[in-house]
Amino acid sequence: MKYGSLILEKKEYVLLKRLMNLAAPHRDMVEKNAVKRLNEELSGALIVDEQDVPSDVVRFNSTVTIKAGEWNRTIQLVIPSERDTKSDKISIMSLMGMVLIGYSTGDHLKWEFPNGTKELSIVKVKQSGTPTASSILI
Repeated sequence: MKYGSLILEKKEYVLLKRLMNLAAPHRDMVEKNAVKRLNEELSGALIVDEQDVPSDVVRFNSTVTIKAGEWNRTIQLVIPSERDTKSDKISIMSLMGMVLIGYSTGDHLKWEFPNGTKELSIVKVKQSGTPTASSILI
């Protein structure tokens, strides 16, 4: 990891924990393992004030370009109520959202997906603003 641990802004950390607590029960072992791993990573995350979050850290509403082998995709991580796969807006609570949150440009990660373990690289992160507590609709 570029910064040694996940980095999350304080309010986004609270929102993420809230979303995780309110999420519907996870149906399969891959999703259960993803939630467990994210919880483990969050326990060691660096939680910082807004002005201390590096601009290349994946956070709520970030647009992220990821690469896995020859596969390359750009997505935006959004709150669950704003997800729209046709517009490449992926819920922060989706498997991919849980994989990326808190990592930064240049990070390489290995995660289990339904079709097997994948190695991903974060190529680019662009910030698009962050949600407010009142905008969270599940």
